[in-house]
Amino acid sequence: MHPEADQLNQQFPSVLFHLFSEKGKHLFSPQKGILKQAAEAKNSRLNATIGIALDDNKEPLGLPSLIKWLPDKLSLPYAPGTGVAELRDVWQEKMLEKNPSLQLENISKPVVTSGLSHGVFLAGTLFLNEGEKILLPDKFWGNYKMLLGVNVGAELSTFPTFKGNGLDTEALQNALATQSGKTVLILNFPNNPSGYSPTKEEADEMVEILTAHAETHPTVVVCDDAYWGLVYEDEIERESLFGKLSHAHENLLAVKLDGATKEDFAWGLRVGFITLGNKNMTPEIADAFEKKVAGAIRSQISMACHPSQMAVLRSLKSPTYEVEKKANFDTLETRYQAVRNVLEKNKDRYSKYFAPIPFNAGYFMCIELIPELNAEQIRQNLIRDFDTGVIATDNMLRVAFSCAAASDIPELFENIYAACEAAR
Repeated sequence: MHPEADQLNQQFPSVLFHLFSEKGKHLFSPQKGILKQAAEAKNSRLNATIGIALDDNKEPLGLPSLIKWLPDKLSLPYAPGTGVAELRDVWQEKMLEKNPSLQLENISKPVVTSGLSHGVFLAGTLFLNEGEKILLPDKFWGNYKMLLGVNVGAELSTFPTFKGNGLDTEALQNALATQSGKTVLILNFPNNPSGYSPTKEEADEMVEILTAHAETHPTVVVCDDAYWGLVYEDEIERESLFGKLSHAHENLLAVKLDGATKEDFAWGLRVGFITLGNKNMTPEIADAFEKKVAGAIRSQISMACHPSQMAVLRSLKSPTYEVEKKANFDTLETRYQAVRNVLEKNKDRYSKYFAPIPFNAGYFMCIELIPELNAEQIRQNLIRDFDTGVIATDNMLRVAFSCAAASDIPELFENIYAACEAAR
């Protein structure tokens, strides 16, 4: 093991150290490498360290035809490995505002990732060995199979997401009961594909179940908060599970994955964050976590995109940011209500072929087809005969109301009904 990795590992109490994968234990951010040496020489009068080009005035020697499309030419050079410092500070401030249960002393500073997908892969790299099991609800984002199954080599083990009109927390408890030793699970709320987020009661129950499990099992809970904040019913928990889990138990490590992608409507900019929390967090442990994450990022993508980070930072600091975000939220909420209305109005008729699974948040909702229908066939029929696109997964169709005008939603569901009718 590299001495710098060994030095980092000594910062962790035994229970946290043993949560790391073998690769995670070996990760470190080189403190004598190019990035570190360049940072130390940043303000030197003669700086011949980093591999970028400067003009005679020490400004980035960029192409004018490129620079005119960027926030400014100062975003051309490489960003720090952990991300732009001010962006990390601002994101943490907003995280604390949005999640009153969070305690600053129990969390690391957010590290910038190249979107949420990268964050999922980082979490898998840090905490899962090949062949180890990760628990997750059976309604999950399909890319987990590639990120965690194929790339990390983990075994995805699912449990039922729903029971009736709500979450099946008993299924979560039963799945945890099958675990021996270290437990790793990922929870995505609001959920993709279902569009469901837990009620306050369900959220508290999950925290209680996970905390009790951590009494006897070292546990990593990854909170995929890609769609955080996009909830449309009063009884829904507004905070991330990470808020309470981050200081729930010394044996429980909470990992928060979030970003500008969905909640700030910045899909292609690929700016995400990874934050870690534990009841016994110290500045030294937080620093060691950040250095391991930085080492993983350095070895995978070098660092996240600098212009994208600067664009997101400027948006977050804009005096119109909250107003703009509320306007977009209102648009999505109107579309959500349009879906609710059309399903309620046509409930009896639609039940001949499909019914919605629970939904109350996010960008999506799903309908479950009767067993006699094939989701992929219906999807193809919708494109061919009705000029309508949805996503087929298992025996469900996922409808992204986020990208459908409220006025088009009745026609969208009528087309689905007609495609089902034509397939019988």
